[in-house]
Amino acid sequence: MTDPVEVWRTSTQVKNAYTSRPDWDQAVKVWDGFASVQPDRAYESYSPERDQSQERLSLFVPYTAVVASGDRVKLDGHMYEVDGEPERWGYTSRRHLKLSIWRALR
Repeated sequence: MTDPVEVWRTSTQVKNAYTSRPDWDQAVKVWDGFASVQPDRAYESYSPERDQSQERLSLFVPYTAVVASGDRVKLDGHMYEVDGEPERWGYTSRRHLKLSIWRALR
């Protein structure tokens, strides 16, 4: 595990007349340390309304890392969203958590 990462979390919501969303301007760092980053897959969706690409990565962090499904991960200056619950791999000598993370490229 050689890649420095940070895990950010927010507990405040921005609300308007239609919805509420996390206020990432008020986020706090809950964990930082080293991880192993592996490519997952590239996803591109083309339509007349939307042209989008995503970068998806697999992130392996220590078993004691503080991370949840609503958090964001900062890696190489970019913020990634955690996709789903962390998978706990606690049965071998190298216990760890496996995260799926993603970010929109355009």
